[in-house]
Amino acid sequence: MTKAEIQQVKLRFGIIGNNETLARDIDIAIQVAPTDLSVLITGESGVGKESFPQIIHQYSRRKHGQYIAVNCGAIPEGTIDSELFGHEKGAFTGAISERKGYFGEANGGTIFLDEVGELPLPTQARLLRVLESGEFIKVGSSKVEKTDVRIVAATNVNLTQAIADGRFREDLYYRLNTVPIQVPALRERGEDVVLLFRKFASDFAEKYRMPAIQLTEDAKQMLVGYSWPGNVRQLKNITEQISVIETNREIDASILKTYLPAGNNAQHLPTLFGAKDNKSFESEREILYQVLFDLRKDVTDLKKLVHEIMSERGTTTAQPIDPAAYITPETPDTPIVTQVPASVPTIIHPSVKPAAPVDDDIQDTEEYVEESLSLDDVEKEMIRKALEKHHGRRKAAAQDLNISERTLYRKIKEYGLD
Repeated sequence: MTKAEIQQVKLRFGIIGNNETLARDIDIAIQVAPTDLSVLITGESGVGKESFPQIIHQYSRRKHGQYIAVNCGAIPEGTIDSELFGHEKGAFTGAISERKGYFGEANGGTIFLDEVGELPLPTQARLLRVLESGEFIKVGSSKVEKTDVRIVAATNVNLTQAIADGRFREDLYYRLNTVPIQVPALRERGEDVVLLFRKFASDFAEKYRMPAIQLTEDAKQMLVGYSWPGNVRQLKNITEQISVIETNREIDASILKTYLPAGNNAQHLPTLFGAKDNKSFESEREILYQVLFDLRKDVTDLKKLVHEIMSERGTTTAQPIDPAAYITPETPDTPIVTQVPASVPTIIHPSVKPAAPVDDDIQDTEEYVEESLSLDDVEKEMIRKALEKHHGRRKAAAQDLNISERTLYRKIKEYGLD
């Protein structure tokens, strides 16, 4: 199409802008309109995708048929099949009469499925059948019905990612995407932003019966440089706000800046809540290490507190420790789990019941010394003493330690006791 013909289409459907990508999209829509090919319109929310199905319908042989626009994301999952394909009387609770459904109503016309990426998977299967054979079945019926409908779909969802996540059928995607139209975001359209602002300002001036607002040069530069995450819809809302609120009809950059959320060139990134001291963890292992380090510090502080209490009570006699008392029962073929004195953190198997306290009085050494006791060293010493006690007879030593012979052999080799 010539530029003049494309400009005529823009005027007819209220499309503002001189962007080449936008003009190419309009040309594709007009070229594909006389066919019955399915069209998938993609683009960010607020870019104006809803204009293209109307262009396709009005320039097709179906222009005298019905045009129905359906927002798939606004219909509850439990009723969307009934809305699209209809239902029989008594098909479900509340179905007091028969319903024809959008595909029945739009026979011979065009259906625009906006936010098609929000359709539930069972409904996607029904839609695929309509695209392949023009057949559908009402909810609560067994009768196959035919429809002659042109389907134009639109979405702001990345359908390729949705397919990978199992949220959208791949076969349906290829049936819908026969002719793709990608609508550019407002931030990619350059000076079109100023043209749109001027158009919206004129419309609101007429609506509210007041002079139209105008932008200074620095305000125009700010308008073009802003990221516009809400695209044309956001620009229209901001223009309306300024038109109603500002008494000065000439808007400079300082005034405009107060209406742009998060400032100019804002980076719309997710916020991390609950972060402390800018510290982050890259893996669950690092989190576990941090918890263990914190636990060790807490235990050390607790040991110091107990020592201070014992010092105040004047307790100076140390309670002798029998190392053999710290070998705990185990299940076969499992590592030996040791219990250590109260002054050392203890890791106990869930199946092991805690031993009864030997004495009600807590005793501690006269002088507190923070010590580092290795569980491996305690385990090695117990095994060595058991072997000496039974003169190297491993079976008897294993029984004394209450562990399996195989575990004992492995531990002897591991600690070099053979």
